[in-house]
Amino acid sequence: MENSSQKIFTFLMFSGMAEEAMNFYTSIFDQSEIISINRYGANEAGKEGTVLHATFSLKGQVFMCIDSNVEQEFTFTPAISLYVTCDTEDEINRVFEKLSQNGTVLMPLAAYPFSKKYGWVEDKYGLSWQLNLA
Repeated sequence: MENSSQKIFTFLMFSGMAEEAMNFYTSIFDQSEIISINRYGANEAGKEGTVLHATFSLKGQVFMCIDSNVEQEFTFTPAISLYVTCDTEDEINRVFEKLSQNGTVLMPLAAYPFSKKYGWVEDKYGLSWQLNLA
């Protein structure tokens, strides 16, 4: 596997936007890359060219994703979010700004009793992110 020591992966299911989302996320975070993409071919269950299965990493953490070939009645929920520790003020500001574009701010980027700088945002794909300054 991509990272032999990692045994539990976050697995994200999209509906036709997996590759776009991976490109978006890997453009935002340092130490990030798309590791592999397998696409649906002609006459397969999913729409040709969409993601059958892919892996990508953000800040060294490996994720998996797919484009569901079945229309689902559910999507992501803020009840589960990706919690990111940002190393610098510049990083948290930049990441929050990019993830907020066409998304929803759940908690503004600010100082809170539990953090000197923290923000919670749902991105344009519906995925929830909690950002904390280290």
